[in-house]
Amino acid sequence: MDVNFKRYGLYLIRWQLSTPLLAGVLILLSTMDPITATIIANFIGGLIFFWVDRFIFTSKALAAQWEVKENIRCVDCGKVCRGYRLVMTSNYDRTDDSAPEFRCEACSEKKTKELRERGIDL
Repeated sequence: MDVNFKRYGLYLIRWQLSTPLLAGVLILLSTMDPITATIIANFIGGLIFFWVDRFIFTSKALAAQWEVKENIRCVDCGKVCRGYRLVMTSNYDRTDDSAPEFRCEACSEKKTKELRERGIDL
């Protein structure tokens, strides 16, 4: 399983930031029954952190961006099929490539391995 460490790191930071916020809510609700106060605090946390988590796990800004096209000729093996090319990551940008190179799935996996070995974040 590939782990996007940028997303994972942001999620861990978000998790830590939720602790003081929810503790503050519990302090404000300290006159209530502890179970009721905890339920209310968790509800408030869910209302807030759903949106933060949604951004972390769905944001294109945090993900590698790929372009996929049908019926291309693979630049490596010549096979006509669905083609893939990496467009952009945090340290790789081919958005303005005048001659984009698409690869079949097998060749794309080889190229991805090569890019990782060169230090490109995927």
